[in-house]
Amino acid sequence: MATVGSIIRAKPDQHVHVIAPSATMREALEIMARHNIGALLVMEDGQIVGIVTERDYARKCILKGRSSRETRVRELMTSPVLYVGPDESNENCMALMTENRLRHLPVLDGEKLVGLVSIGDLVKDIISEQQFVIRQLEHYIAGGHG
Repeated sequence: MATVGSIIRAKPDQHVHVIAPSATMREALEIMARHNIGALLVMEDGQIVGIVTERDYARKCILKGRSSRETRVRELMTSPVLYVGPDESNENCMALMTENRLRHLPVLDGEKLVGLVSIGDLVKDIISEQQFVIRQLEHYIAGGHG
């Protein structure tokens, strides 16, 4: 199974979008909408201090009658943030995300942020790997061995 580092390198857009904890949720939502993403890492002084997602907005802001123009990211973000290293396997990341009900997982190489993987990225990788195995088995069955 692939490492999360190889999954990140294969992504067409490896840029990780970030926001400051002092920003409004309206600003966060505008960035997410503009880039068609569901989460932003919250950074302060070069350090990850949280993560904020569309789900956070829906459950902690809208359902509680709060305004996205007045609510600060720091009020809704999840902190501390779980993360993995680039050598972590897809399988271990999937287990960590499932156990902790996460959809996004930052990837750090030491203290350096190298990417953000979503559950969708991991599922896409698994499907690709399975399709490769199926093609190989079909080729073998059809007499392409030897």
